[in-house]
Amino acid sequence: MKSLVLRDSARLRYFTFFYLYVMQGIPSGFALTAVYNYLIGQGLSARAVGSFAATVGLPWTFQFVWGPLIDKYQYSIIGHRKQWVVLTQLVAVAASLSLLLVHDPVRELTLLGVVFFVHSVFASIQDASVDAIAISVVPVAERGRVNAFMRAGSLAGWAVGGAALSYLLHHGGFGRAAWVQSLVLLAFTVLTFFIKLERTDRLLPQFGAAQRTDRPVLTEEENPSLGWLFRELWHSIVEKHSLRAFGIIVLGYMSASLFGNAFNFHLIHTIGWADTFLSTLQGTWGSILSFGVLMVGGVLADRLGASQLQRWVLLALATFLLLFSSLSSLWVVPAMGIAGVMMGSLADPLLSVSAMPLLMAYCRPKIEGSQFTTYMALVNLCTVTASYLNGWLLEVTTAPRIGLGCGVLLMGLLLALYRLDPNSKAAAQAQLTAPAAAA
Repeated sequence: MKSLVLRDSARLRYFTFFYLYVMQGIPSGFALTAVYNYLIGQGLSARAVGSFAATVGLPWTFQFVWGPLIDKYQYSIIGHRKQWVVLTQLVAVAASLSLLLVHDPVRELTLLGVVFFVHSVFASIQDASVDAIAISVVPVAERGRVNAFMRAGSLAGWAVGGAALSYLLHHGGFGRAAWVQSLVLLAFTVLTFFIKLERTDRLLPQFGAAQRTDRPVLTEEENPSLGWLFRELWHSIVEKHSLRAFGIIVLGYMSASLFGNAFNFHLIHTIGWADTFLSTLQGTWGSILSFGVLMVGGVLADRLGASQLQRWVLLALATFLLLFSSLSSLWVVPAMGIAGVMMGSLADPLLSVSAMPLLMAYCRPKIEGSQFTTYMALVNLCTVTASYLNGWLLEVTTAPRIGLGCGVLLMGLLLALYRLDPNSKAAAQAQLTAPAAAA
């Protein structure tokens, strides 16, 4: 176990952040792919399934609250912030087991949404803790690749939750799928106990006098107050360069999410695809292609720069949406439908592999965990909003029109990037290094 130290091994960092995101992706894939498509296949309205998806994703928008708390109470002899990861993993397993209370997902949709909501609360705290640990232990030169592994882990988990658990849902029942998910999450939780952040970290916490003796006395500068953390967090988010860059990223995510949800509903509800076929397709070939894109994209982000990669991604997605939506009369052709599903699966990883390193670069010392989780919370808020809006939009318009609108928006974001002051990047870098120098 002495060799399982994140600070000492790049390979262990890749593996650890990969499987931690697998753990987060499985419940998300189960809820937002397997169950989501299942509910559409059972005849529920776009508004009903959209509200369910929004309910599941809503806790992920609270991360701006968890970040400062995690940074304030980060100290632990088992590794700074690791105690948050382990504790929330254990509660998430218990919440997953609570899915066994649901016997008929269609008739008990409210209970189903509540249980997934509770699970998402603790999964979002775990995610915020993992992101904060990643920023603190991953060298800058590795961040593109580590972000790729994190995103790939999420997709791998999504594949298991979306494809494998979809098969169990249809052939073994909802209860069996919930059992399998819970056991897998428990296995990953046990693994987390044995991975250290630093060599001096202990595997198990201590209580009582021993804990008080080992704990160092921290000054206000070393462990700032919650008020200071929230003030600094606010200033970092509303800073001009940060706000402008983040706004483009958020709208990109919203566009991809809007079209993806609308297209999936169109395939099942209008064209007549089986929900099991769609879930399996997304969870297998969609995840395999996404994994390859992430691995290549992570290397490109480190070598070419995330800003340049972001421009390429926006151009590719905007061109696809405009052309594909213009050919909506051909969506009934299976090859066209599959092509749309594959490209829809690639949208999120393509955006993430360029956006995450950019956002990490804007994170300030001492509040890096809080700031990055706030960024993620706002990204999640946009995807949740897109899920909810999708249910309303499909009642007044069609998926092809939504796709065209999203393509136009992405093209506008690309133009906005090129119209930015060429000196803004240098100004942003100078602003980012100023807090570090002061610290």
